[in-house]
Amino acid sequence: MANPTDSLDPLFVPVRRENGEQERISRPALSAFQDSWRRLRQNKAAVISLILLGIMIVLAIVGPWLTKYSYAQTNYSAVYQSPSADHWFGTDKFGRDQWARIWQGTRISLLIAVLAAALDLVVGVAYGAISALKGGKVDNVMQRIIEILIGVPSLIIIILLMMIMKANIFTIMVAMSITGWVGMARLVRAQILKLKQQEFVLAARTLGTSNTQIIFKHLIPNTIGMIVINTMFTIPSAIFTEAFLSFIGLGLQSPQASLGVLIHDGFQTLSSHFYLLLFPALVIVVIMVAFNILGDGLRDALDPRMRK
Repeated sequence: MANPTDSLDPLFVPVRRENGEQERISRPALSAFQDSWRRLRQNKAAVISLILLGIMIVLAIVGPWLTKYSYAQTNYSAVYQSPSADHWFGTDKFGRDQWARIWQGTRISLLIAVLAAALDLVVGVAYGAISALKGGKVDNVMQRIIEILIGVPSLIIIILLMMIMKANIFTIMVAMSITGWVGMARLVRAQILKLKQQEFVLAARTLGTSNTQIIFKHLIPNTIGMIVINTMFTIPSAIFTEAFLSFIGLGLQSPQASLGVLIHDGFQTLSSHFYLLLFPALVIVVIMVAFNILGDGLRDALDPRMRK
């Protein structure tokens, strides 16, 4: 009996495979985190931004200790000195070392921004998840509250609160968090509304799983990518808000240091001592741009729809 393959064109030769090779996996399986990290590393701009942010954070922690001067130490014999080997970023009108003040200010600005973003994250995720999962009248009432908060400009609320309370780190953080969580809550609600009718959620309900377990074990883990991305964009926004409040005189005040305070002081002497504005402005620009580029990179890495 003739072999069936004899009639085939010589260009097409059947591949001989061992039965054991058919089920073998050629490469190790990657977790969702490993796959996202692999795709993030392919984004050169995001990697550079991550490195720059790491450098800024390290300098914010150890920078003030790299000089013998304190950020609040005055020296009237060294007023308005240009950058030199003794004062790397120069001195201000009180003879305070700008290197120490800039990195102390960066530490304060990052601390305020991270704490405000963390509070927005906790409140916004919990509020949005409960609103979407409960639905009905509960969802309607909770969404009307959000609409009222959105209708009032957040900057007005922040300014009014800053005028009533004493300006400090806690006050600024609370002021920015009053309405800052609204955007996170709406995003989480929209995402969970898509997920709540999925089979795995219905199966969990059938097995008697409580709403709290459904939220924390099933719904929030499936929205973690969107939550991380939104948080990365919230941090630079909070840094800008703090800098704006300090610049107009409603935030922290000297001798306290923040990037907004330093920019405010540098702006007053821009025509004669431009370096007092140049260095803090460069720091805040690098931080905000790096956070935004990193946020874009995380969106591309974590969003399944962006996979090629």
